[in-house]
Amino acid sequence: MSNSANPKKRAVLIVLDSVGIGEAPDAADFNDVGANTLGHIAESNAGFSMPNMRSLGLGNIEGVCAIEAVDEPCANFGRMQEIAPGKDTTSGHWEFAGVLMDKPFLTFPDGFPDDILTEFCEKIGVDGVLGNVPESGTVIIERLGREHIETGKPIVYTSADPVFQIAAHEDHVSVEQLYEWCEAAYEIVTPRGVSRVIARPFVGEWPNYKRTANRHDFAVPPPSATMMEALEDAGVHVTGVGKISDIYAGHGITSSLKTKSNDHGVETTLQCIRERDGFIFTNLVDFDSKYGHRRDPKGYAEALERFDSQLPEIIDALEDGDLLMITADHGNDPTYRGTDHTREYVPIIAFIKGATYGNDLGTRPCFSDVGATVADYFGVEWKVGESFLDRLI
Repeated sequence: MSNSANPKKRAVLIVLDSVGIGEAPDAADFNDVGANTLGHIAESNAGFSMPNMRSLGLGNIEGVCAIEAVDEPCANFGRMQEIAPGKDTTSGHWEFAGVLMDKPFLTFPDGFPDDILTEFCEKIGVDGVLGNVPESGTVIIERLGREHIETGKPIVYTSADPVFQIAAHEDHVSVEQLYEWCEAAYEIVTPRGVSRVIARPFVGEWPNYKRTANRHDFAVPPPSATMMEALEDAGVHVTGVGKISDIYAGHGITSSLKTKSNDHGVETTLQCIRERDGFIFTNLVDFDSKYGHRRDPKGYAEALERFDSQLPEIIDALEDGDLLMITADHGNDPTYRGTDHTREYVPIIAFIKGATYGNDLGTRPCFSDVGATVADYFGVEWKVGESFLDRLI
């Protein structure tokens, strides 16, 4: 690595949330044998294509059959396997940043146990909760919103992620009170293996309830320093786009820009590329939340094709010498049983504009190679993961 940091450079990391590319070697340990998010989306949608990602080498990655390989990829390409014993948002993103987990967070596919709910209700002064199931947030507020308004009981639910979510109508429970409920829950559930407590306020009349922008995540902080904190210490500005800041509990995030959709995330990323230097770290969550968990391969395919159509604008906005990396944090095969994430390899597409293209980065044994490469690019000392910057220059 360089002896001195260069904070005026620009690196962009875009996480296509849940876009896995085939079962990982340990998929059997997670009951995910045969999962292949990208492959099964392609099989389920005649005519599916991602010409711009294909040109970058997506189809040249080992094991990717859904996209045809090209003779001269316009980027460098490979795949990565997660070390962490989980397949959730937090463990994947933490590993990008050099935080390696040795035990997984806990999920609650049957809802939370009675002792947790009893303590929670006593702490906030209610006589019960509604829900207590893993369910889509939009579905559960439509199903239980009226009863919540009538009884004042909070709607509690979870998902395939290790999260405790609380929904309440803003006209009946103030946002401040909802946040207090979340803080109470945080004290109870995070020692039990939950990574985030999420406030999910909504408004409107049944059946047309709408979730508001007052969502707030109360996240467990990473147990060790992140690569982004090393960047900040070296004077590099770190911008989190989407839910990035929430995932890291703000650690190492200089500024955070919330987004409402994939399109908004792309627009915000483009604005950042045009207006600021430093590290721009984006999560595009719709693939996972709107299509993966809801087992909607058609919607997932359309979202991937939409992102692919936006990719040329992203590349055009980059200046010579800028680093772009595109990857994913886990799989979520929309054709697979259940509604959970799937343990898969994830793609890595990477290039420095105006530099070397066409290198096969192989199978990276750890997501932390991404963070090591970003740190190396900025000339910042970082010891977790193996940088592949030399393959990009």
